[in-house]
Amino acid sequence: MPVARQYDTQLIESVAVRRRRLREAWLFGSARSRNTLDEGVTKLFASAAIAAVVCAGCVGYSFIQSQRGKGPGGPVAPSATVSGPVTPLPSGTPSGRPAETPKAPVSKTS
Repeated sequence: MPVARQYDTQLIESVAVRRRRLREAWLFGSARSRNTLDEGVTKLFASAAIAAVVCAGCVGYSFIQSQRGKGPGGPVAPSATVSGPVTPLPSGTPSGRPAETPKAPVSKTS
């Protein structure tokens, strides 16, 4: 292996170690030698952040699509207006319909 490649590899590794030490010092303060941050935790937080951004994008897209139909010339939602006093439902079944009485069976006699 040439000397230049060894130097490059050494430089990349030293930068990675320095970044890890700075990150752990920022996260854990003076107790950084006792605590370490697992790389899996970092990937978990990154995945959750990406999922949140994708979810927000889907909600935004859905909102924009629903607002397009409400513009001028788009479909108009029906409005319920009542003119006059409201009368209560007639007594009977819970649906407001009068209760039906059973009919007697009709017999055929020949």
